[in-house]
Amino acid sequence: MSGTSDILSDVRRLAVPLTGAGSFDAIVERARSRRIIAIGEASHGTHEFYTLRALLTRRLIEEAGVTWIGVEGDWPDCWRIDRWVRGLAGPAMDAREVLAGFSRWPTWMWANAEVADFLDWLRAHNLGRPESERVGFYGLDVYSLWDSLARTISWLAERQPDALPVAMKAWRCFAPFDEDPQRYAWETRLVPLSCEDDVVDLLVEVRRRAAADGDDAFDALQNAIVAADAEQYYRAMVRTDRGSWNIRDIHMVDTADRLTEHLGPRAKAAIWAHNTHVGDARATSMRHAGLLNVGQLLRERYGADHVLLVGMASYAGEVTAAQEWGAVEERMPVPAARPGSHEDVLHHAFDGAAVLDFGGGTGAGEAPWLSARAGHRAIGVVYDPAREEGNYVPTVMGRRYDALIWVEQTRALRPLHHETAPEENEFETAPSGY
Repeated sequence: MSGTSDILSDVRRLAVPLTGAGSFDAIVERARSRRIIAIGEASHGTHEFYTLRALLTRRLIEEAGVTWIGVEGDWPDCWRIDRWVRGLAGPAMDAREVLAGFSRWPTWMWANAEVADFLDWLRAHNLGRPESERVGFYGLDVYSLWDSLARTISWLAERQPDALPVAMKAWRCFAPFDEDPQRYAWETRLVPLSCEDDVVDLLVEVRRRAAADGDDAFDALQNAIVAADAEQYYRAMVRTDRGSWNIRDIHMVDTADRLTEHLGPRAKAAIWAHNTHVGDARATSMRHAGLLNVGQLLRERYGADHVLLVGMASYAGEVTAAQEWGAVEERMPVPAARPGSHEDVLHHAFDGAAVLDFGGGTGAGEAPWLSARAGHRAIGVVYDPAREEGNYVPTVMGRRYDALIWVEQTRALRPLHHETAPEENEFETAPSGY
């Protein structure tokens, strides 16, 4: 970056030291008037990102009216968590026992001590309030094709058994692929046959029969939508990363839209996802690659004045990640940020952690740092510290986020259990790793 003195002055003017929950005052104040607050993370394996996000979310719940949390996780798994944190179902157990049910790799992304601590707090908070005022916890992601299909069939069998023939036709179409969506995608790649029509027919049937209000019907409809979108996602994945990426992020925002409508006029969300989903793609090189993302779509659908995008960044430390898709997680070093990157600038600007509120600046079009384009580090669940050059996304910070949480040194996330040894030929479900 040019004009180093002006850049550092600009960065420092935007920041307050991060010393505790009180350091989020400016973000919380701006969040009061927003419908959705999306909080990013620069990796899925950093202790500080998870704990600071939880700390900020607690304040958003207690002071800014957040009524539900949407995460980069599978709908069926998170629905089970939602029932537990709102005291609606499930035996008396703690969050670590609930999270033990996460089995799809990478399990450490949600089955970790940091998330467990937050969920224990959330359940205690909820149980002290009327049922109608309890904060929900929902999965926005698209991966759970088989699990969602099975849950849809289960709902129909219990509530609408005459519709089972449509459901079982879809199930029989997928059955030869042994609950392996990658195998399904590859085997349909070069032939015109697929299960698309069958799963769309199922969705139409469930949509017609789940018109009544109620959480169970909403869960069934969402699972049917996940199954339909997942079928499309996996077929697109073996053809182009760009197509599958866009399907996935559109699905996440569509899910947020449905939750907003289902939960009513008071609904107000905190969304948890990786920076690559949260930060507006139009302010990055993603735009030129034809990629859109959650942050962009939220601003476009709700208006920038009704959405708050918060990113995170760090300089060095350690992270929980894997060397390859499906492998056992490891505690890995995170090297010092590359010279000239946004992280390098932030390192030279501060002695420690900080919170930067871009709303207090002079605007991205004028402020030196906010308008500068530079690399911004993004670490996926698959990571190689020795090959950092591919982990930096060219970014204009002032257009990508509304605020940024900065951490100088990080520690690795604490998984609740270790991954099992990788299966042979384990196939990557998220080509980007985010």
